[in-house]
Amino acid sequence: MAEIRVPERGLVLLVGVSGSGKSTFAARHFLPTQVISSDFCRGLVADDENDQDATRDAFDVLHYIVDTRLRRGLLTVVDATNVQQHARTSLIELAKEHDVLVDAIVLDVPEAVAQERNRQRPDRDFGAHVVARQHRDLQKGLSKMGRRMRRVHVLRGEDEIAEATLATERSWNDRRDLAGPFDIVGDVHGCASELRTLLTDLGWTLDLDDRGKAVGATHPEGRTAVFVGDLVDRGPDTPGVLRLVMGMVAAGTALCVSGNHEAKLVRALKGAKVTTSHGLAESLDQLAAEPEDFRDAALVFMGGLISHYVLDEGRLVVAHAGLKEAYHGRSSGRVRSFALYGDTTGETDEFGLPVRYPWARDYRGSAMVVYGHTPVPETEWVNNTICLDTGAVFGGALTALRYPTKEIVSVSAEQQWFEPVRPLAPATVGREPETLRLEDVLTVGGPTWLSTTHAGKVKIAEENSAAALEVMSRFAVDPRWLVHLPATMGPAPAAQVAGFLEHPERAFDAYAKAGVTRVVCEEKHMGSRAIVVLARDADAAAARFGVTDGTSGTVHTRTGRPFFDPDLTATLVDRLRAACVPLFASLDTDWLVLDAELLPWSAKAMGLVREQYAAVGTAAHHALPAVAAVLDSAAARGLDVGDLAARTSRRTTSAEAFRDVYAAYCLPTDGLDGITLAPFQVLAAEGRTLAVTEPHPWHLEQLAKVGGDLVTPTRHRFVDLSSVAERAAATEWWLELTGSGGEGMVVKPAHLVGGGVQPGLKVRGREYLRLVYGPDYLDSLDLLRGRNTGKKGSLALREHGLGLESLSLFVDREPLWRVHQAVFAVLALESEPVDPRL
Repeated sequence: MAEIRVPERGLVLLVGVSGSGKSTFAARHFLPTQVISSDFCRGLVADDENDQDATRDAFDVLHYIVDTRLRRGLLTVVDATNVQQHARTSLIELAKEHDVLVDAIVLDVPEAVAQERNRQRPDRDFGAHVVARQHRDLQKGLSKMGRRMRRVHVLRGEDEIAEATLATERSWNDRRDLAGPFDIVGDVHGCASELRTLLTDLGWTLDLDDRGKAVGATHPEGRTAVFVGDLVDRGPDTPGVLRLVMGMVAAGTALCVSGNHEAKLVRALKGAKVTTSHGLAESLDQLAAEPEDFRDAALVFMGGLISHYVLDEGRLVVAHAGLKEAYHGRSSGRVRSFALYGDTTGETDEFGLPVRYPWARDYRGSAMVVYGHTPVPETEWVNNTICLDTGAVFGGALTALRYPTKEIVSVSAEQQWFEPVRPLAPATVGREPETLRLEDVLTVGGPTWLSTTHAGKVKIAEENSAAALEVMSRFAVDPRWLVHLPATMGPAPAAQVAGFLEHPERAFDAYAKAGVTRVVCEEKHMGSRAIVVLARDADAAAARFGVTDGTSGTVHTRTGRPFFDPDLTATLVDRLRAACVPLFASLDTDWLVLDAELLPWSAKAMGLVREQYAAVGTAAHHALPAVAAVLDSAAARGLDVGDLAARTSRRTTSAEAFRDVYAAYCLPTDGLDGITLAPFQVLAAEGRTLAVTEPHPWHLEQLAKVGGDLVTPTRHRFVDLSSVAERAAATEWWLELTGSGGEGMVVKPAHLVGGGVQPGLKVRGREYLRLVYGPDYLDSLDLLRGRNTGKKGSLALREHGLGLESLSLFVDREPLWRVHQAVFAVLALESEPVDPRL
């Protein structure tokens, strides 16, 4: 019985004459979605699978589907005769274009068997001469078929075809099954002593042979070492490095990819004519002093090193010179060249070294890429990539990255072992932080789908993306500070209490139904939502946010715009940093992100007050008394206008109440005089996404440490939802707040909850709602109680999840463009057609 093993993510060509059983074989061994049949494609374009006149169009469709599947990394099986070289060549070119392996499975049946099978199918009327020609082409091309393929599997005769079994195999670079934890070590370059010291500092125990030489290492926590290549050349002890790493790899405690120096050393050891520069001569001399069996073993080891590894379900990629996303897990000469040498331009610099394109600057993949090759003074994260070559052999340091914690561990070089050809270059400059590239956030011609941890898969309409991009590019604060936008908030379900549209009991009932047992009721300040981003000082701002203009933070609106001009913002930030000193200390952090309200409302909304609310109030103030006077005159003449007069009287009273509401929120300010901030949540700090990990009582307790005349505390109370008395007391508190001019309160779970539970429900006061629904809204309560709050609730959950996503990405030191994807999505969702009054 023949076992056929095909690449798990490659291209498989079924080869055989018509009637050889290719479709039957494909149906038995592959998923229906994996098989692309030429007959099926003819049916798609001609409604007849046997219409030979449609062959050209059918193969255009077939090639498009194959191309798309290979680009997406899917196993693809082509069910066509493929007996002619030109037919196979076009498909092989597609596979090469996507850097995947190609196998062929040849079903070689006797011509007579194929002819008989076709005679039994009335739809196969193309004649016996066609099968005969196909059979001749197949036999003629069999011997040369494998020249551009990984393997050709030939099954001869009906029995061998029927008995064959099939399995898929991963490529050598596919170790997604290994999740670590890993210690990834940068370029060693023959610095054996530094390597031993580094491994010891990382907690490894060295295995020594009877001569005291390190021949392996183990870690008590079961960690795996991963070497980024360039073990050899330049340094004092290339054999010592090889001996140790070879032993670790053989024992299964390490992985190693090839570097360009190993590749050149292998060629030299095999007798190729190479230039013995850049430390190669030192390696050859050192290896010449070793026993022949060691040299042979080292040659086999280095010759077997692959270009890169894909690890931890695709979350981690290790390659010597880095690897762009399209090459992850792929196999081809150009992939190996990129992995060993980087993306070279073909030019050389003034030192005679290749000029390399800074691929990391434009990297946008989700996988972390760890590499070496180009020595840098110190490690730096650039778009989820990091270079670990810190020039140990040049007197710098030998560096390791601990995965997944991202901890950097380094040991200084014992001395400068080799003179560098050029000075160590700084790390690759990341993408300009001020620019959010269009393709990062917008799918042209359709919606953008954003996959997130906290919000699931979020759809952003194209027109919403375009509008949000306009706002972000023209009006937002320095994007390096823009790490979060707050979510909208849904109202409590409509109240059934007479005279009220919203009432605390409905929020309590909604949370109790969702399984929440305790809530916190927070005073809802009538202000403007503000996100506060603070660094302890300018140095912390430069180190964590990349802001080097001397500023130490910002305060921005819920759409990312600044509240004040740069000078006032700087003064406000300085005062807030001083007020937050206890918070910086208690959280042991150099930066903070806070959610707050900036008070008073008129500080930002005075234009809105004048143009919208005051206009209505003034018109009512002048018009309604005049109407009442006319009605009084009419009544004096004996006309029955009692109902209309009563309605006008009610409207006059409502209009006066409307004016009182907005007037209460208009307070005088001059610059920052009169401005206060009411923080209610600590969103994030160094290493912690506090909005995810801590419940609201913790946040209020921490914020109680922040004081001074700039800070307005957020009054609150806790409610056990099983207690009728506590619910009643909270309702009474709400009535007092709203009766004295307050907007209302926000009800939030007082303990951590799962997904699908609203993060907060606002319960606004009876009088405040006049600003939302108009002065006379109480006359239409029955109609308003039918308002649809479902869309608003759905929007609130999606935006909340995206807000947590952006914070988590920033805390995890993901590239800023990834943080901005989630920030941008919140702004884009604000363009959705949801009633803004909710």
